[in-house]
Amino acid sequence: MEKAQKQKWKTQFMIVALGQAVSMLGSHGVQFALIWWLAEKTSSPLMLGIAGLVAYLPMTLFSPLAGIAADRYNRKFISIFSDMMMGTIALIYAGLLFFFNLPVWTVFVMLCVRGIGSTFQQPAIQSMIPQLVPKDQLVKTNGWMQLLNSGSFLLGPVIGASLYAIFPMSVVLMSDVAGAILASIALAVVKIPELEKTDREEPHFIAEIKEGLQVFKEDRSLFHIVIAEALCMFFYAPLSSFYPLMTSHYFKLSAMYGSAVELSFAIGMMVSSLLFSSVLKINRKIRVSFTGLFGMGAMSMLCGIIPPTYIGWFFFAGGCICLGASGNVHTIPLTAYMQETISPDKMGRAFSVLTLISSVTMPAGLLFSSPIAEKVGVNVWFFISGLCMILLTASVSIHYSVKCRRKKKYIMFRGQKGF
Repeated sequence: MEKAQKQKWKTQFMIVALGQAVSMLGSHGVQFALIWWLAEKTSSPLMLGIAGLVAYLPMTLFSPLAGIAADRYNRKFISIFSDMMMGTIALIYAGLLFFFNLPVWTVFVMLCVRGIGSTFQQPAIQSMIPQLVPKDQLVKTNGWMQLLNSGSFLLGPVIGASLYAIFPMSVVLMSDVAGAILASIALAVVKIPELEKTDREEPHFIAEIKEGLQVFKEDRSLFHIVIAEALCMFFYAPLSSFYPLMTSHYFKLSAMYGSAVELSFAIGMMVSSLLFSSVLKINRKIRVSFTGLFGMGAMSMLCGIIPPTYIGWFFFAGGCICLGASGNVHTIPLTAYMQETISPDKMGRAFSVLTLISSVTMPAGLLFSSPIAEKVGVNVWFFISGLCMILLTASVSIHYSVKCRRKKKYIMFRGQKGF
C-alpha cells in the first residue's frame, strides 16, 4: 500500500513537471524567435530594451496580486488559465500576423500579456508542488523541476532559431500554443489535494500582502537569505545581458562562441539540478543557499580577471558553467525550505515576493550597471559585481550567525535559570 502511494505521487509529479517543461520549451523558443524578429525589423537597441522592460514590468506590478490569488483561489485553475491565456494570445497574434502586416509595437502587447500570465502562474505552480510531494522529497523534486527547466532553457532557443529559419513568425508562434495545451492537459489529469479552508472574514488586499511579508519577519533564517538574495541580484541579474559583450567585445570572438557561453551556463544548471535530484542530501538548506550566493559572487569576480585571449575564453566558459551551477545551489534549497516551512495558505504570497525581487532587480540593476560597464568595461563590471556580492553575502550571513548564537545563548541561559 505504501509503495503504491509513493509511486502515485511520483507519477503525478512527473506528469505536472513534464507538462510545465513542454510549455516552457515552447515559450523559450517563441521568446528567442520574437527577439530576433524584433531585431531584424527595427535594428534598434532601444526597441529591444523596451521589449525587455515590457516583459518584466507585469512581474513588478502584479506579483503581490498573483501571490494573493495563489493563496485564495484554486492553484490548479490559475495555472491552467494562465497557460491557456498565453497560448490564446499567441494564437490570436499568429493569425493577425498571417493575414496582416502588423506594426512592430504590437509585439509589446503580446509580451506584456505573456508577462502577466507568467507572473500569476509561477507562485501557483511553486505553491502546488508541496500539495503533491512529501516534505522529505522536496529538494529532489525541486532538483528535477530545475533540471527540466534548464533543459527547456537550453533547447528552447535552438528550436526557436530552427523554426524561425524555416517558417514565418506566425507559424513559429504555434509552438507556444501547442506547449500551453499540453501543459494544461497534464495539469488537468492530475488530482491536486485541496487545501483546508480556514474560517476568516473577507480579507483586504493590503492586509493580505502584510500577511505574506509577515512570513519573512517571523522566520529570521528566511528573512536573512532573502535580504542577501535581493542585494546580490541587483548586481548579478544584469550580467545575463553582458555575456554576449564579453564574448564579442572583450574576447573578440564570433556569435558561435557567444552561443557556446549560453550553452555552458545551461550545462551548469543541468548538472547541479541532476545532482540535487539524485545523490545530494541537504540538511541545512539556508546555509547551502548562502553558499550558492558566495559561489555566484566568486565566479563572477573570477570571470572579470580572465585575460582577453583565446585560451582565456575557455576559462570564461568554464566560469559560466560554475555560475549556472551556483545559481541552483542557491535556489533549490531555498525553494525547498520555503515549501517545507511556510503555511500552505501563505505560500503563494511568499513566492510572489521572490518573483517581485527578480522583476525589480533586473531593470534597476541594468540602469545602474550599464553606464558603468560602458565606461570601465564589461569585464571590470563582472569583477565589481562579484566582489560586491561576496561582501554583501558575507555581511548578511555573519549578521545571521551572530543572531543565531545570541538566540542559542539566551535559550541556554533561560534553561539554566529555570525560566
